[in-house]
Amino acid sequence: MLGFIGTGNMATAIIKGVIASEMLKGEDIAVYDITADKAKALSEEYGVRVFASENEIAQKCDKVVLSVKPNIFPSLLCKIDADLKVSNPLIISIAAGKTIDFISGCLSYDAKIVRVMPNINAKVGGAVSAYCGKENVSEDELMFVKALCESFGIAVNISENLFSAYSAIGGCSPAFAYMFIDSLARGAVKNGMPKDIALEVAAGAVLGSAKMILESNEHPWALVDQVCSPGGTTIEGVTSLKNDGFESAVMNAVQAAIDKDKRL
Repeated sequence: MLGFIGTGNMATAIIKGVIASEMLKGEDIAVYDITADKAKALSEEYGVRVFASENEIAQKCDKVVLSVKPNIFPSLLCKIDADLKVSNPLIISIAAGKTIDFISGCLSYDAKIVRVMPNINAKVGGAVSAYCGKENVSEDELMFVKALCESFGIAVNISENLFSAYSAIGGCSPAFAYMFIDSLARGAVKNGMPKDIALEVAAGAVLGSAKMILESNEHPWALVDQVCSPGGTTIEGVTSLKNDGFESAVMNAVQAAIDKDKRL
């Protein structure tokens, strides 16, 4: 059984994806949240089981997803350590900034740990998730985590030293992309287009552009050149973005996110 300790936005998105993909049924998933109403709502919507405590999750589930705030990890792991030691489940952490070594250091035994970083687009089955496992995690267990992540998007296996960089370009970037899409739409609104239509056009264009990069095997700048006709409108816009420091602003945002992740 797959158990979740914490039922926040990300845990809810993962549960939704797992059930929608038919990887698991609701009855194969157990949840616990300190806010009982949140767990009850998940049970009513997806048919998952609600357990009475973190300890019950640790005792009865062979795979445990830790989906609580990073600052809660030490006290949580201390509380469920004895139960985890007996049942020895696969521990899947989705906490930003908490390394496998950190989690191991909070436990009294050689736990099987996989670190996963999904993003919020899991809510619509469009997440990209990174994962890596401790040396004692089996290939079958890693494949389960990969399948879990692929039930709500795509998954990449990376070394843990790249997680801070991934956190910025995979975990934080949806917010940057949302801002970009909204700014595109507002530029059109300024020129008379209704906001709902502008958002649909801008989001669709960004979605298609991402698909183009993933499927064309062409470098992004080669694609930029294909859109920029000599003396045309696109090159005017591209030049304006470069003059206003668009690329530097994005790279600075990525660096700021990486620096913060390392401080967590």
